Amino acid sequence: MRFNAKILGGAAIAAMLATAACTTDPVTGERQISKAAIGGVGGAVAGYFLGDLVGGRNDRTEKLIGAGIGGLAGAGVGAYMDKQERELRQRTAGTDVQVIRDGDNLVLNMPSGITFATNESSIQPQFRGTLDQVAQTLAQYNQTYIDVYGHTDSDGTDAYNQSLSERRAQSVAGYLTSRGVASARIATQGFGESQPVASNATAEGKAANRRVEIKVVPLTQNDVNAVQ
Repeated sequence: MRFNAKILGGAAIAAMLATAACTTDPVTGERQISKAAIGGVGGAVAGYFLGDLVGGRNDRTEKLIGAGIGGLAGAGVGAYMDKQERELRQRTAGTDVQVIRDGDNLVLNMPSGITFATNESSIQPQFRGTLDQVAQTLAQYNQTYIDVYGHTDSDGTDAYNQSLSERRAQSVAGYLTSRGVASARIATQGFGESQPVASNATAEGKAANRRVEIKVVPLTQNDVNAVQ
C-alpha cells in the first residue's frame, strides 16, 4: 500500500528500462538492453539485472558441482547464452513472455495475465504449455543458475503481498522442477509490491506489476574455481 519515493524511483527505472534502455538488433529484430542506456540511468538498472544471486553464489555453486554440473569458460559463456536466448525466444514467440538480454544474463518477464489469476499462486492452465517450453530449454542448457522472482500490485497489505509474491515464485520454481530442471539450480525470492514496473493507479498498471521473472545466469569456470 505504500507509495513512497523509493517505489516511485523503482517505477521510473522500470519505465526507462522498458523504453530507452531497450534497442532492437537491426539484423535479428531481437530486443536487448542498450549499454548506453544503462550508463545513462546509472547503476540501478544494471543492478536490477546484474545483482547477486538469491542466497549467494558460492553455496549454490557447490550444489551445482555436487549435481555434476560444470562451469563454462572463456568465449564459451557468451556462445552458450546466445544459443539459449535464441531458443527461449523461439519457444515463447507469440506469447506475452519477454526475453531480455544484458551481457551474459537473461531475464524472462511473465505478466500475470498469462501466469496467475488475481490473488492466486496456482499457475493458470493456459500458461502451462508455454512454461513447459521454457522448462525444456532451461533443462537442456543446464550450466546456469536460475532465480525466480515474484511480484504483486499494491492492493492488500504489505505482509499479504509479500507472502503472495513468495508463493508465486515458489509455484513457478516447483513447476520447472517437475519438468526436469534440477532443483539445485533454482532459488526463489518474493518482492511483494516493492518493485512496480507501472503505476498502480490503473488496472493495466496493476496487471503489469503482478508478474514473475526468471533470471538466468551462466555458471562459469571462475565460479567453480572460487569454491575449490
